[in-house]
Amino acid sequence: MAVGTGRTRGRTQLFVASTLYGAATLAAALDAGCFERADRRLLVVSNNAAIPEITPPLNEAPGFAALRPRFDSLRSWNEAIHPLHPGGWSPRADDAPIWERHLRMLWDLGDDEIELVVESIQVEPALAVAACFTGAPITVYADGLMSYGPTRNKIGALVDTRIDRLLHLDLVPGLRPLLLSEHGVEAEVVPTEEFVKVLAEVADASEVAAGSTLADVPSGSALLLGQYLSALGLISAAEEEDLHLTMVRGAAALGHTEIVFKPHPTAPAHWTEPLIAEAERLGARLTVLNTPVLAEVVYQKAEPALVIGCFSTALLTASALYGIPVARTGTGLLLDRLTPYQNSNRIPVTIVHDALPDLADAKAVRAWRAPTPEYVEGELTPLLHTVGYCMQAQAYPQLRDEAADWLTHRLTDRTWVYFKRRRLTSLGLPGAVPSRLAFVPRNRTVRRVARRARALKKATLG
Repeated sequence: MAVGTGRTRGRTQLFVASTLYGAATLAAALDAGCFERADRRLLVVSNNAAIPEITPPLNEAPGFAALRPRFDSLRSWNEAIHPLHPGGWSPRADDAPIWERHLRMLWDLGDDEIELVVESIQVEPALAVAACFTGAPITVYADGLMSYGPTRNKIGALVDTRIDRLLHLDLVPGLRPLLLSEHGVEAEVVPTEEFVKVLAEVADASEVAAGSTLADVPSGSALLLGQYLSALGLISAAEEEDLHLTMVRGAAALGHTEIVFKPHPTAPAHWTEPLIAEAERLGARLTVLNTPVLAEVVYQKAEPALVIGCFSTALLTASALYGIPVARTGTGLLLDRLTPYQNSNRIPVTIVHDALPDLADAKAVRAWRAPTPEYVEGELTPLLHTVGYCMQAQAYPQLRDEAADWLTHRLTDRTWVYFKRRRLTSLGLPGAVPSRLAFVPRNRTVRRVARRARALKKATLG
């Protein structure tokens, strides 16, 4: 008998989620039988927003009502660790047993066997939850394109040895994740048909919650996806505004007179004004969808004729799950700006840049078809293995020969966009700085002259 709970010892699964998309992924995995039977299934909601006090958690999002029946009850990670922030806190090793006792009492877990199901295991809050329940086996689920890239941080033996598998969506059919493969973790696909069914339920529930907002979205339009990249420090606010204007112009150039802009929920409201004016100037009408529903809900309810974005995962769900034509823009700029080279956004940007047509190329957009198995196996996979090795060479030494061969035979003016010469030099790979010039970065005199030149330029401009 569990002390203080009045019930026998059982088995409890804790599903940790921070987004509605992630919760929908979990629901699809449950429907598909990806988890063994448990006495209780608790959804632990984590609100990772910069200011969670003013940002609704996922369980308050339109459409969540359709997912709620899959779980016996809800728990809030934010409330459990208040006033600490989920994105930046993890218990000290010595305090982990105290936190486990606290959570077991707070969530009425008694002495149940615990199984953890978490997202983004390389960072908090997933690492923090795993640290609190030190003996629990872990299933990692991935709800986006980052699963196809390398593990960005060293996880530690107390966690990585407990990870049993990686559940992921088949966003690029046939492409296998690199994430956690260095630990021998097997990747398992969440069946696409189950995920689509769950999204249909979410769409119906969202329509009820959103009222007439979704009904106002014109069908057959061009849908523009905003990501608020400037908030991540990837580009400036002015550059992001230009990116959105480019989307409007591209949609109009392709003949679309009805355009829908779905801004990021936290993006400034005044960003939409120039887009409306530009669309009107080009003879089109732009509708702003401010209701925070999933893009997939719009796909089902409004059936857009084209989806345009930068590197949003929703671009791939549009093409892979719904067969909607897609186009990308701004990815070249992002590939150039991402720093350091190990930035985990690099793989999603690389996939979208290589696999989807450029909005500026109208002929390519009109002719585009979903990636074939031959392309995925023969073109995309080797490219991602090479980029992944360059990002995390120490974690994936087995990929070095493949990366060197790819760079030797496929590094061209078109593919240089995926690499940095300095990075290739540091790894001793083809494409590196020629050996006769290799002394320059390490030459003390050259560096001193460069520093003086920068200082003089700054003083002159100042």
